[in-house]
Amino acid sequence: MTVIRLTRMGRKKRPFYRLAVTDSRKRRDGGWIELIGHYNPMNEEKTLVVDNERLDYWLSTGAQMSDRVKKITGR
Repeated sequence: MTVIRLTRMGRKKRPFYRLAVTDSRKRRDGGWIELIGHYNPMNEEKTLVVDNERLDYWLSTGAQMSDRVKKITGR
């Protein structure tokens, strides 16, 4: 199954996440199919940038969003 989830980037105690489309059997930071955005929770306004066109495409093909991605995107 294809999953849209966060992959952790950044350094220790300064996380930065990318929204990645990946196979559900891969590790959290394992290989990904496509990057569709990023999320920075360390800013005061918690920056979220998402390519909504690609997100809608992957959802239409049957990809599932992780609980955290659902929460931060508001879908």
